[in-house]
Amino acid sequence: MPCLLVLLVLAFPRVILVLMAIFSNYLDRAYHGLLIPLLGFFFLPLTTIVYAWLLNSHQPLAGFNLLILIVAVIIDAGGLGGGEWHRRRRW
Repeated sequence: MPCLLVLLVLAFPRVILVLMAIFSNYLDRAYHGLLIPLLGFFFLPLTTIVYAWLLNSHQPLAGFNLLILIVAVIIDAGGLGGGEWHRRRRW
């Protein structure tokens, strides 16, 4: 079951963020406001979810947990620039 949850988060991070905002206070406990989760929804949705998970589980942002956060940033950043790379490659 946890693997299925991870696959859903990776496949649909924006949908998961909306569901988390509507049905729980998970994001409120991590961010204490609306601005950063809203910006995270548009720019870095997976990073927003991972950071909220790390803060809500009271784990330190060091070592392996920091590596997980960096991987989330890389996955999000790869989704932002991938379309441009493919567009330039065709010409």
